[in-house]
Amino acid sequence: MKKLLTPFIIVLVVIIGIAVAGPFFVIDEGEQAVIVQFGQLTRVITDAGLHFKVPFIDEVVRYPKRIMSWDGEQKSMPTREKQYIWVDVIARWKISDPKKFYESIQTLNGAYSKLGEIIDSEVRTVVAENYLRESVRNSNIIMERENTVENRLGIGDDIDPSLITLESDSGYEPVARGRRQLAEEILARSRRMMPEYGIELIDVVTRQIRYTDDLTQSVYSRMIKERNQIAETFRSAGEGRKANWLGRMDNERRSILSAAYETAETIRGEADAKASTIYAEAYGKDRAFFDFWRAVESYRTILPKFDKTLSTDMEYFRYLYSPTGR
Repeated sequence: MKKLLTPFIIVLVVIIGIAVAGPFFVIDEGEQAVIVQFGQLTRVITDAGLHFKVPFIDEVVRYPKRIMSWDGEQKSMPTREKQYIWVDVIARWKISDPKKFYESIQTLNGAYSKLGEIIDSEVRTVVAENYLRESVRNSNIIMERENTVENRLGIGDDIDPSLITLESDSGYEPVARGRRQLAEEILARSRRMMPEYGIELIDVVTRQIRYTDDLTQSVYSRMIKERNQIAETFRSAGEGRKANWLGRMDNERRSILSAAYETAETIRGEADAKASTIYAEAYGKDRAFFDFWRAVESYRTILPKFDKTLSTDMEYFRYLYSPTGR
């Protein structure tokens, strides 16, 4: 009886072991897997659902099927003009070929390390091949704004832009490629090595570019210099505007005085003409009275200005001694 039970127990244990090990497994949505037998890849499963494996022999290695992100470390890199900047990039990627991925990398940690190795190398190469302006700027719009008086200085219609002289060279070099195109070049260069690892690189984005401390101080100094230049331009514009208004005021004053003098001379001429007419008429009516009245008026004007009179024995003072002037 015991001999009959022993095979039965063995078979039962095997059945229980198989049941525990599970000949079936489930691949969820967003997952893919490879089946490995004794270190050799035998199958690739990309469809979600229930699948079969050989218990104790087949090993299921699961990988995510979704898009994943890679976050690189911020690193200092030299530009073409040997100015160092801090560059921080991120990327999106996914496993496109589980077979190649398992054969070359196997683990996600290994994939992150490989992505960092490849992307950081290409970022460093692209940054080193281009000038600083290509990495930090994406267009030449800053030059267009600098070349526009109203946009650069905020000058309204009350100030004549022709009175303001700006430097023709704003100090900014033109951008030939720009930050976005450099990111596309980094992506293209990084993608060339990815297929052999079973990885599809979707995009590479520059999250941050930061100046080093030395370069930051240089940038601040340049900004201060530009602000001082703009302030000096405002002062020059104000002085020019002031000179313009003073010139206009002087011209208007001269014009007003000239017109007033002309009017006064005209009035004076007309008055003299009328006075001469009146004098002539008065002279014609009574010559003696006219001579007397003219002499008295002359005395009123001339005598108060004399400090002393040495002699009055002259024709001019004849009315002082005789009413008839004789």
